[in-house]
Amino acid sequence: MKDKEHYRRNLPHFEQPGQAFFITVNLKDAIPPKALSRYTSQLNLLKDEINQVKKDKTRRMLLPELEKDYAVLRKKYIKAYDDLLDLDKSSEVNLNSSGNREIMFEAFRYYEGKRLENYAFCVMRNHYHWVVRLFEKDENGKPVYLNEILKVVNGFSAYSINNLENKTGRTVWQEENFETTIRNERHLYNAIMYTINNPVKAGLVENWRDSEGTWCSEMFG
Repeated sequence: MKDKEHYRRNLPHFEQPGQAFFITVNLKDAIPPKALSRYTSQLNLLKDEINQVKKDKTRRMLLPELEKDYAVLRKKYIKAYDDLLDLDKSSEVNLNSSGNREIMFEAFRYYEGKRLENYAFCVMRNHYHWVVRLFEKDENGKPVYLNEILKVVNGFSAYSINNLENKTGRTVWQEENFETTIRNERHLYNAIMYTINNPVKAGLVENWRDSEGTWCSEMFG
C-alpha cells in the first residue's frame, strides 16, 4: 500500500496505514506567529531544494544529504516548539480543565479497537501528545490514514470544547501539527516516555501517574 504524502503549512506529512505515530497538536494561540520564523524560512528553503533535486536526475545524489538536513532541522524546530508551549500560560482555552480533559480523552478513544490502538496520550494546558498505532483497514475494509483520524479527533474536540464554553465558531487548534512515524521498538518507548513525562518536565507533578491528563497503556505503563 502506497504512502500518502501531503503538505500542511511548512512541513511534509507522510502516512501509511498500519503504522504507529507520535503526534503533537497545540492550540491556535499557544505560539506567537513569528516566534519560529527563522526555522520556518530554513525549512521552506530546504523543502524547495529537495523538490528541485527530485526533478533533476543529475542532482539525485544530493537527495539523501538534503533529506538528512531537513530531518535534523525539523527536529530542532519541534524541540523549540515544545519549549515555547511549556512557557505559555495565557491561552484562552485550558485543555486540561476537567471538562475539556474529558472531551479530549473521549476523542482519543473514539476509534479505539476499530481503527486504532492507543499507546499513550497527555493533555497539557495548550497542547497534547499522542502515541497511537493505526490499523491498516477500518471496520469497513478501507485504509486508515492519520490525517483523516486527526480531522475527526480535532474536529470533534473543537466543537465540544466550544459548546462547553459557549464559544460558537471559535478556532481551537493550530493548523499545523507534528507527527513522527515510529521506526522501531526503541523509538516507540522514547515517544511514550516523552509523552507521559511531559507534565514532569513542565514541573507540574513529580510522577507522571499523578497527572490527571496523562494516560498510558498497561503494556507500557
